[in-house]
Amino acid sequence: MDLVNLAELFLSIQGEGSRAGLPCVFIRLSGCNLDCSYCDSQYAARGEGERKKISVITGRVGRFGVKLVQLTGGEPLIQPGAGPLLRMLCDQGYEALVETNGSVDLKPFDPRAKYIVDIKTPGSGAGESFLESNYENLRDCDEVKFVVTSKDDFDWAVALTKQRGLDKRHTLLFSPAWGLVKPEDMAQWLIDSGVEGRLSLQIHKLIWGPDATGV
Repeated sequence: MDLVNLAELFLSIQGEGSRAGLPCVFIRLSGCNLDCSYCDSQYAARGEGERKKISVITGRVGRFGVKLVQLTGGEPLIQPGAGPLLRMLCDQGYEALVETNGSVDLKPFDPRAKYIVDIKTPGSGAGESFLESNYENLRDCDEVKFVVTSKDDFDWAVALTKQRGLDKRHTLLFSPAWGLVKPEDMAQWLIDSGVEGRLSLQIHKLIWGPDATGV
C-alpha cells in the first residue's frame, strides 16, 4: 500500500479545468481500467510504469516548491497505493486534485482532495462506465468534465446535466476531443445550450503540441 506504479512526475502548467494556467505538479500513475477512443496518455494507461514508494514521490514533489498537485493517469484510483499517496499529500498541506473517470467508488478517498470526474460520453467507447453511486459521492467543490467527440456527445452530456442538475452543484467542464471537435463549434453549442458550463481547452497541447509528454 506504500507503493504505486509511476508513469511520470513533472512540473507544468495546469492545462484544463478551473485552475487552468496555474503551475501544477503532476503525478501520473500507470494503468487504466478503460480504453477510451481518444486517450492521449496510452503510454501511461497501457504501460507498467516504475514502482515507487509514496514517500519518495512526495519528496520529489516537495522539491518543486509548488502547492498545487494533481494525481492523474491512466486511472489513478485503481492502484491500492493511491489512497495513501493522496492522504500524505493532503497531510503535507498540498492542494490536491484528482482526475478520475468516475468508475471507481470515490467515497473511501480523502475528502480534502478535489475530484475532477470525467463522465465518459458514448463517443468515448466507455459510455456505461460511470459508477452510479458517485453522483451522491460528489461534493459541491468537485468538478464534472465531459470530453465531447461530436454534437451527439454534446447533446447527450447536456441531457444528463439537466437530468442530474450537475451545473447547479458543480463546476461543469466541456472539453472538445482533440482533432475531433473544433473549439469554435463547441463554444457555439455551449452558448446555445443554456447550460452553465465552461469551455475547457487543453492549453498544454496548444502550447507544446498534442504529442508532448511531461508537460
